[in-house]
Amino acid sequence: MKQIIVLGGGRVGSAMAYDLSKNHIITVVDIDEDLLQKITKNNSQIRTLNQNLSDTETLKKLIKPYDIVVCAVPGFMGFQTLKAIIEAQKNVVDISFFPENALELHNLAIKNNVSALVDFGVAPGLGNILFGYYDSLMKIESYECYVGGLPKNKEQPFEYKAPFSPIDVIEEYIRPARLFENEKIITKEALTDLEIMEFDQAGELEAFNTDGLRSLLYTMSHVPNMKEKTLRYPGHVEKIQLLKEIGFFHEEIRNLKNHNYKPIDITADILKEKWFLKEGEEEFTVMKIIMENKNKKIQIDLYDEYDKKTNTTSMARTTGYTCTAGVNLILEKLFSRKGIFPPELIGKEKVCYNFIINYLKERNINLKTRDLLKT
Repeated sequence: MKQIIVLGGGRVGSAMAYDLSKNHIITVVDIDEDLLQKITKNNSQIRTLNQNLSDTETLKKLIKPYDIVVCAVPGFMGFQTLKAIIEAQKNVVDISFFPENALELHNLAIKNNVSALVDFGVAPGLGNILFGYYDSLMKIESYECYVGGLPKNKEQPFEYKAPFSPIDVIEEYIRPARLFENEKIITKEALTDLEIMEFDQAGELEAFNTDGLRSLLYTMSHVPNMKEKTLRYPGHVEKIQLLKEIGFFHEEIRNLKNHNYKPIDITADILKEKWFLKEGEEEFTVMKIIMENKNKKIQIDLYDEYDKKTNTTSMARTTGYTCTAGVNLILEKLFSRKGIFPPELIGKEKVCYNFIINYLKERNINLKTRDLLKT
C-alpha cells in the first residue's frame, strides 16, 4: 500500500479519496474542517489534515512523506501549487484546471525527476485521452468535443447547478474561447456559435464555445480543426448573456456607500446559492466526441448519472476516477516518463489507454463508440 495525499476535499477530492482508499493509505488536506469531518464520517480509514495550502514552503514540507500527490485545489491556486509539488520532487496527478499553461513547467519537472499528469479529469481529461489514442490509429482532420454536467431537475431561471465554485463557471463564460481552424488558433467570445443538439439520454441541449482545448492547441496542432463546446439546457445562454451585457461579470473595483466591490464577486456569491448542488440531488454528465477525416468518422458518447448507492455525483465520478486511474498508472509503473504530460499524450500509449478505459469500466463509467464510414 502506498501513501497518497489528496490536496482538496470537495466533491471530487473526496470521491477520489474514497476510491484510492480501497488499496492505499490516504490523507486528505483542506482548509474546511466541515468537509474533512464529513470525509472521516463516511470513511474512518481516511486521514485528514486541516491546512491552508496557499503557503508553498509549508506545502513542500507537508507532502514530503508521501509517495504521490493528487492536486484538486481551486483553479486560482493550481499553477503555484503544482510548481511547488514539482519542486518538492513528488509525482503528481492534477485536476485543478488553472488558466496558466502547465507545459511551461515541463523542464522543471524533468529537472526534478517528476512525472506530472495534468488536466486529468473528464474534459479536459478523458476526452483528450480518447483523442490521443485515435490520433495514434488514424489521421484526424477534425476534432469536436461537446460536454456538460446538468441537474436532472430543471429549476428556473438558469436550469443549472454547479458541482464546483460558481466563479469558475463564470470565468468559463467570460474567458475568450480559443479554437483551431485551418491549422490556426482563432479566438471567439465565449457563449458564441450557439447550436441545438439532440442526445439519446439527455435530450435537447444547447452547445456554445468555451475555452476548453487548453493543451491540445500545442500538443495536437497537426490536426487542422479542433473545438470544444459546453452543453446546457436550452435558454441558459440567453440568461447568462443578459447578466454579462448588464455588467454583472465586470471585474473592475467599484465603490458603493464607502465599500469597494467587484460586480463579478457579488454575482458569484449570489449564484452560489442559486447554483448550489444539494446533497443527494441527481445530476448527469454528458459528452460527445467526434473525430473524422475524409473517409472515416468516429463518434464516442459518454452518459453518466449520480450514483445513489455511493452518493457520488456523476461529475465527481467521471472527473475523479479518470484522475485516480492516472494515479494508479504511475504507482503501478505503467507510466514513468518525466515531465508534464497532458492526457492526450497518455492516450497515445496503448497500455495506458487500455488501463484507463478498463479502470473506468470497473466503476461503471462506459463509453459508446460508433465507427461511421463515409460514402
